[in-house]
Amino acid sequence: MNLNSTVAAISTPHAAGGISVIRISGEKALEIADMVFSSASGKKPSHMDGYTCAYGIYHDENNNRIDDGIVSVFRAPKSYTGENVAELSCHGGIFVTEKLLQQIYSCGAAPAQAGEFTKRAFLNGKMNLTQAEAVMDIISAEGEAYHKCASALREGRLFKKISAVSDKLIHLLGEIAAWVDYPEDDIPEVDDENLKNTVNEIYSELKAISETYRYGKIIREGIDTAIVGKPNVGKSTLMNLLAGCERSIVTDIAGTTRDIVEESVRLGDIVLRVSDTAGIRSTDDIIEGIGVERAVDRIKNAELVLAVFDGSSALDDDDLGMIEKCSQCKNKIALVNKSDKEKLLDIGKISSAFDDIIEISAKNGEGIEKLTKLLYNKYIGVLDAQDNVTVANERQKKCLDNAIKAMGEAVDAVAFGMTTDAVNIVLDEAENYLLELTGERTSEAVVNEVFSHFCVGK
Repeated sequence: MNLNSTVAAISTPHAAGGISVIRISGEKALEIADMVFSSASGKKPSHMDGYTCAYGIYHDENNNRIDDGIVSVFRAPKSYTGENVAELSCHGGIFVTEKLLQQIYSCGAAPAQAGEFTKRAFLNGKMNLTQAEAVMDIISAEGEAYHKCASALREGRLFKKISAVSDKLIHLLGEIAAWVDYPEDDIPEVDDENLKNTVNEIYSELKAISETYRYGKIIREGIDTAIVGKPNVGKSTLMNLLAGCERSIVTDIAGTTRDIVEESVRLGDIVLRVSDTAGIRSTDDIIEGIGVERAVDRIKNAELVLAVFDGSSALDDDDLGMIEKCSQCKNKIALVNKSDKEKLLDIGKISSAFDDIIEISAKNGEGIEKLTKLLYNKYIGVLDAQDNVTVANERQKKCLDNAIKAMGEAVDAVAFGMTTDAVNIVLDEAENYLLELTGERTSEAVVNEVFSHFCVGK
């Protein structure tokens, strides 16, 4: 990308609306705005102060009117991109917006590539790479929790956490380098106990940061959830209740659901990617048996299992078999259905297998509010306690995992009494991965890949 060029693009959705905004950024941004805009006051954009606006007429090279609107001027370095920027607001018709954009191109601006404005902001030092990545997360946020995490990233909270760990690492590397490079000077040797404690501390801090990726992914993509239970306990009724429509067939005939039915549903600020599975029971029916096998596989692979029991009947062998299959699940909630009927199920018999038990009526919607609150505390509440800081994407996670691997090697090296030089090599490797994560030291290919996922105009 040529930072000396001036680029332009539509920064609002490419659809009819109240207004459209075209952004021009670069050394000649204000001069190009002069060519297409005449203000009511007669003042040209190139003569306007930064953070000021003017109303006027947009026109072509022959002074033929295109539209009227407002130009906003932002001068370098106090702009989004760090360059001179003009933002042209016009009426939101597709034709008029495209016509004005083409006129801007004819005056010397080049079409901006995907994410080019934010990329220029990064290259001009207006934000670090993690903050830049947060821009698309803010645009993509569909709920309060996702927006909080994206905003925390945009504010630089992840960068600050990583930088704090990186600073400890750099300080330790400096101590080791000073002792190794200047042995003739009166520099004290790095204390073994201090080295061990610092290396272990950095390793633990990086692992704690890495664990936030799971929660961040859940907020962005939803919780992979399986609804399981024996036939006729109300799984499909629950699925339809959560989905708000009839997604699963509900009958009194056992074994109606024979395959996995999937739907994304929202409970408060949490999205569940729900699978309604076949009833888990012993069966001689070949087709139903395949459905049961798939249901068991979902139990093994799901992030969250909602195990449904019929509260109006006692536990039987199929219930007990399902409880055993759920025993290895990390996150599982027992939902005792049919709370509107006489309770015959002994909850005490499932309490040893499930930390969380909620009585519900899938038919009447009772208990769903309790489920929503429980899920909020399990997933979003954790992030609230951590100031909504999360590892936001696979790139960041990969850098962090590589740094953790290097720090793990450093922990082992110190424990086995290896030379300080050997420890220094893996510590330096860990630091490089952290600098790649924040974008302070990274390749052009990585930067290009990050911004290739942005929309044009941002």
